[in-house]
Amino acid sequence: MMDNPEEDSLNLHEDEEIIEVIDLNDTEQTADDLAEELEDVDFADAGNADDDGWETEDEMESEQDDSELTFSKHTGSVFCVGLDPATNSLAVTGGQDDRAYVWSVSDGDVLFECTGLSTPLLRHKDSVTCAAFSGDSKLVVSGDMSGLIKVWKVESKEEIWSFEVGDLEWLEWHPCAPVLLAGTADGNVWMWKVPSGECKTFQGPNCQATRGKILPDGHDGHQGALTSLMCNKEGTLVLTGSVDGQAKLINTSTGKWEEASAVVSTCNLAGVITLWDARSGVMMSEYRGHSAEILDFVLNRDASVAVTAGGDHKAKVFCLQRPDR
Repeated sequence: MMDNPEEDSLNLHEDEEIIEVIDLNDTEQTADDLAEELEDVDFADAGNADDDGWETEDEMESEQDDSELTFSKHTGSVFCVGLDPATNSLAVTGGQDDRAYVWSVSDGDVLFECTGLSTPLLRHKDSVTCAAFSGDSKLVVSGDMSGLIKVWKVESKEEIWSFEVGDLEWLEWHPCAPVLLAGTADGNVWMWKVPSGECKTFQGPNCQATRGKILPDGHDGHQGALTSLMCNKEGTLVLTGSVDGQAKLINTSTGKWEEASAVVSTCNLAGVITLWDARSGVMMSEYRGHSAEILDFVLNRDASVAVTAGGDHKAKVFCLQRPDR
């Protein structure tokens, strides 16, 4: 046992020069001491340090958004979007929330909601997956997955006709008359005069009628089911999309690939609109803004504006800068 701990402690360092002996008991920090030290720390500088690629919550929320306007009335994924062909000033969207809205593309204001207030028992009872304006923009149709189809008069905001079919796949207006067509999961195609309801049906080939389009003069090489189908105003070109991940531009007169059209627009499950040079297949530009997949989109008359429907519960309006102009 050591009689003099301090002396013995010093003897342990005979070969060293002891500069100072500190008694730890005298320097024990209190809460006030720690607070004073923290006041001297510059947390702003610390926040600018290298974070090894991690994004803060604020950074994640400020992802690139090239859109001009965001429509956020839906409370579920937005499955479909249509643009009025007469003025290109109104959009209609339908979504997982069993609702469809007609709204202004310029400011996002809702013109009316397709709720069917006059007939509560016939409101949409499933996700609204189809919505479109008639060729003269006087009528708008909404259809849900259960097969309930409703037509509204835009000017009066009134429901003027409804019908129920099987599981609905698509809806399409005749471009020049108030005639509505629909395809169903059982492969049948329906055609009605609206609002009289005069109806014809076309028996399907024992498979789903996944998409339909009326051509003004009224061809496919995909390895999977078609998911989208569009044609130009003259009906000379058809653009098809498929689950095989390809888009095909076809001349309706020859049935062959079209090489002359300058730009093709597509959207994808990554939430991106892409413009392509149709002659070379080279990507020309991209537009981002959705935080989930784009499920549908439509272009205005001169392809300068795109309105999209997304899995992030939003519809967006994009102004497209066409590189070919």
